[in-house]
Amino acid sequence: MKKIAVGLSGGVDSCTAAYLLREQGYEVMGITLRLKQGSLADADIDDARRIAEALGIELEVLDLREFFKEKIIEPFVGEYLAARTPNPCIECNGIIKFGAMLDYAVSKGCDALATGHYAKIEQSGGRFLLKKADSVKDQSYFLYRLTQAQLSRAVFPLAGMDKTQIRAIAESAGLPVAKKHDSQEICFVPNDDYSAYLASLGVTSPPGDIVDGRGNVLGTHNGIINYTVGQRKGLGAYGKPMFVTGLDSERNAVVIGENGAQYGIGLVADRLNLIDRDAVTEPFRASVRIRFRAKEQPALIIPEGDGFRAIFDEPQRSITPGQSAVIYDGETVVGGGRIISQIRSL
Repeated sequence: MKKIAVGLSGGVDSCTAAYLLREQGYEVMGITLRLKQGSLADADIDDARRIAEALGIELEVLDLREFFKEKIIEPFVGEYLAARTPNPCIECNGIIKFGAMLDYAVSKGCDALATGHYAKIEQSGGRFLLKKADSVKDQSYFLYRLTQAQLSRAVFPLAGMDKTQIRAIAESAGLPVAKKHDSQEICFVPNDDYSAYLASLGVTSPPGDIVDGRGNVLGTHNGIINYTVGQRKGLGAYGKPMFVTGLDSERNAVVIGENGAQYGIGLVADRLNLIDRDAVTEPFRASVRIRFRAKEQPALIIPEGDGFRAIFDEPQRSITPGQSAVIYDGETVVGGGRIISQIRSL
């Protein structure tokens, strides 16, 4: 019988994933990660213990606080200081969950690691393919950095379900977190307020100029780390709606413009990770998602160095350096990379 570890976060998704695997006859063990200090972290671990007890499975708590700080929190801070807006969940999936936690699971004799992610894995032509889930909560975007070795041991039991179904299963099974609210977007940032979180770490950036696209000074900002591309609030009064169109770390300037100025025809990305193929050497057509809640948009993908350029059929709003551009071929994730700049025009 196959032994599968389940990453138990203390939430309803991972709890239901563990329940479904147990019901399918797998030997299941739970692994809960301690990634941060505080009462909320302790509460999630307590919930994971209650889940394991209810399911009758072994639970191990893996303390990765120092590793998480080094690999996720410190780079997160560094990206903001470099005038980029990071998505740490993507790095966490590759380095922490399907990195350190998967390695630990294998050391405990497990054949695979399951999580509560909404995504699919299929095998075709000797490769493991990552595909979108049958749900509006599809999370394939967050998983594009996984390698073939990681995907070969990944299991996503919730792939064909939506949240209503999952809560119904959890309630009917009497699972202790069936009605628990969903977790916040960035687990280590209280209330998803990244500015307050950075301030709590003593991270600051000096005030500087707010400028228009021609470099004319329009006002003063209170630190470049407090702004992101597309932002409208907190810019001051200009008699008309203005938006952040760029962040200039060398000049320590926030660039703003009127509605429409925040659109770009393309992007440059680095750190390309490919899933459905070994390499790309020629331009090809695909669709690209520039943030988690955006729709994929048709584009021409042009390989370049360790990354790529994406030229969209139609201009896209608020292409944000630091976020990820994930490439799709229909339902299949081709790969993706980190956005480093916006292409305004051809």
